[in-house]
Amino acid sequence: MSSGAMAPGAPARGAASLHRRLTLLLLGMLAAVWACTAVVSWFDARHEVEEILDSHLAQAAALLVARTPPDGADTRIDTPVLHRYAAKTALQVWRDGALVLRSATAPVEPLAPGAAAGFHTVRVDGAAWRVLVAPGHAPGVRVQAGQAVAARDDVLWAVFRSTLWPMLLALPLLGLGVWWAVQRGLRPLHALERTLRARQPGALEHVPTAGLPREMLPVVQALNLLFARIEVLLGNERRFTADAAHELRTPIAAIRAHAEVALREADPGQRQHALQRTLQGCDRATHLVAQLLMLSRLEARPRAARCAVDLPALARQVLAELAPAALAQGQTLALIAAAPWEIEGDEALLEVLLRNLVDNALRHSGRGTRITVSMHAGPDGTHRLQVEDSGPGMAAPALERLGERFFRPAGSQAGGSGLGWSIAERIAAVHGLRLTAQRSRALGGFAAVLWG
Repeated sequence: MSSGAMAPGAPARGAASLHRRLTLLLLGMLAAVWACTAVVSWFDARHEVEEILDSHLAQAAALLVARTPPDGADTRIDTPVLHRYAAKTALQVWRDGALVLRSATAPVEPLAPGAAAGFHTVRVDGAAWRVLVAPGHAPGVRVQAGQAVAARDDVLWAVFRSTLWPMLLALPLLGLGVWWAVQRGLRPLHALERTLRARQPGALEHVPTAGLPREMLPVVQALNLLFARIEVLLGNERRFTADAAHELRTPIAAIRAHAEVALREADPGQRQHALQRTLQGCDRATHLVAQLLMLSRLEARPRAARCAVDLPALARQVLAELAPAALAQGQTLALIAAAPWEIEGDEALLEVLLRNLVDNALRHSGRGTRITVSMHAGPDGTHRLQVEDSGPGMAAPALERLGERFFRPAGSQAGGSGLGWSIAERIAAVHGLRLTAQRSRALGGFAAVLWG
């Protein structure tokens, strides 16, 4: 085997792994959900931190309002820095535009000059600050309590990290769990693969469906239907091979016998007769091979190509082509098309169907008989095509066996392979029609009736 050849049953190059695809898809969805959860948690934590720190500023401002000093008092509060965030908090009390009280970390300039009462985000010495402006108890008194936004962000990150770390640690565990769950969920698929790989080439029995997941049932059922169709096709092939070998043996043996007679015969007349019989044997073998190939083609193609076919016109064409053979035997051909009949089907196959029915009537009815092809329509919209003859017909036991491959009625003098009726039945079935055989009421001989 060349280096570029692929071993039977090996995965195709570049074939996507269902396990990998599902795992990556689920991991991607988990990562997206995790990221969305982190973003939502961030904004929620930010809102809560802002609310808490704003409330602290409001409490500090309320304490300053209660401790507003009298005029002329020291304006500085020497408070110790008890926490690392305390250095980033500033408190001011203003009276009539003059600073009367401030914390040790507060500047001497207003944190939010000219701002109305409420919360504001301002720039102090190039840094962002969150400032609350509140009126005091006395007229002209303003309290300003501010906190650096950077300090608030530090608090937010400290709070968020406590939530983020467990989520980060859980993500690999979730990925491992997804991989294991996908691996376990695909076990029935792997089991089906092992079952099919272990089968012998000729094993066409159905794959068991017990215990399979609901999603796999349509695939396995379609596979079982495929096995059934393959079994039918293989059976047809085996039957075709056996039938061909069985039926070709007789004409080939006859051709050989006549050829040997022609080689040994010294009389020119006898030699000519033997050669004529040899040619007749060749014609019979040719006809048999053509019939076998037609039957094989029908069995290999269950559906025919569809087009509109005018059956009366097609029957007229078939009768015109077979008229010389009828005249040679003194037979009469007639077409009675009492009703039009157009059918969706394969025109070539329908022509073979009609030709086989009329040809059988010509062969088996005898010399000087009458063959009639008639078409009628029923009140319920159904159609009927009859091919009748005035010959001796067939006995009831022979009618029951009609359709068996290579069956020829006892005492039949006409040549043939016994496949014409089987081919006609198969073509009728392909087109959704039904073919039956009975004794002709009008002419007394054999009648082939095509129902549709």
